[in-house]
Amino acid sequence: MKPHDGMLLVVGSGLSVYREYLVSSASRRAREAGYDLWLINGTTPTWQRPYLAGWTVTNVHDHDNLAATARKLAATHRVVGVLCWDEPLVLPSAMIAAELGLPGLGIDGVLGCRDKHRTRQLLHAAGLTQPAHGYATSPAQARELAASIGYPVVVKPRALGASIGVVLAQDQAELDRAYQVAAQTSLAGDQPYQGGALIEEYLDGPEVSIDGVVVDGDYRPMYLARKQTGWEPYFEEIGHVVDPADPLLADPALRELLAVSHRVLGIGYGMTHTEVKLTRRGPVIVEVNGRLGGDLIPYLGKLATGIDPGEVLVEVATGNQPQFTVEHHRAAGIRFGYPPYDCRVTELSLPQPDPAAGLVSAVAMVGPGTELRLPPGGYIARHSFVVCTAADPDTCTTRLGQAIDRVRLAAEPLPPPPEGTPFQMPAGLLDVEDDGAPEPLTDAVRERL
Repeated sequence: MKPHDGMLLVVGSGLSVYREYLVSSASRRAREAGYDLWLINGTTPTWQRPYLAGWTVTNVHDHDNLAATARKLAATHRVVGVLCWDEPLVLPSAMIAAELGLPGLGIDGVLGCRDKHRTRQLLHAAGLTQPAHGYATSPAQARELAASIGYPVVVKPRALGASIGVVLAQDQAELDRAYQVAAQTSLAGDQPYQGGALIEEYLDGPEVSIDGVVVDGDYRPMYLARKQTGWEPYFEEIGHVVDPADPLLADPALRELLAVSHRVLGIGYGMTHTEVKLTRRGPVIVEVNGRLGGDLIPYLGKLATGIDPGEVLVEVATGNQPQFTVEHHRAAGIRFGYPPYDCRVTELSLPQPDPAAGLVSAVAMVGPGTELRLPPGGYIARHSFVVCTAADPDTCTTRLGQAIDRVRLAAEPLPPPPEGTPFQMPAGLLDVEDDGAPEPLTDAVRERL
């Protein structure tokens, strides 16, 4: 292990249940390279502390404040890179890296990913197959666009993740409601992208996601996940399966599409999560995210292939070309547990992990008293998840179904939220203080104990 002579800024850690595996391996690789991790976060670290040299607690959603915090740290420490995997913080993190002269997505690259309307425009201008699309700022404009595109259409916010606010509309009556849902949920995102909605041609066919790495504009795929969605007309992501032997990873058309699209968007350095529909016209990009995947997809990739995303993140953030090879050859998947209706959780019981039978873990995401609301009143209403491995993807999928069927939820039904209730992030995704206090608005620097 080298003497520590530099620091990596980690902007937002996320929740332990989703991201501790990532922080752990990133910390280990950073220390091997002689670097420390310093977290800039909206809440006081708890589980993160063993992996950090220190932290700053501040309002990370105030981008000017976040940039000022990073400048203050850079004035007293040798900052060698910036790590971020939290969708709302990807844009300011890329701007911090650019200001400090560090490897990152780049301003053009992060805007090309974050702004889904810009993504469509750039890829279309480059001659890549894209759905017919337009951006509406009123219901009337949405109707005009949908009529010109042809039903069904997909209506979605301009800059949110996790399929929040994304709705399929089969006709004008459904379109009006879908526009209202998308426009309202967009208010939870960055101010420049609030209001209005993208109206897009519906792409038929299965959907996959590819996590890859970009170094100096050169793109390489790492692993591919087959996605399962539900709760039509919404697009809730209820499961994923990663298979190192998936033939799509070697598909020339898909690999070329991924490489060209990243060049077109101007992405410099980073890990990306690209969602692709496999249509009758060939693979078509749904969106490119300027961060590695959510839903524990990178963890599945690690289980399936042995490629450690935390180690790769550190290499890319410091401008190095990561070396990775597939060491494992097994399928790995995740399935999320959802309630059948809006409810307040009273009790949750889970099956015991059984690695010998392929059940790696079964995890509760909420506790008693948590309110879970399905679309359109809420999104990502997950109470639990199970992770399984198997020799092949079909067996893995079967094991996931059997495991999630053994989760037992006791809950009290809730009435629908009143019309016009503002959208709030799901309880299972909120990073809050242990005592439930709101996010602090003033700096409070704490050294690791």
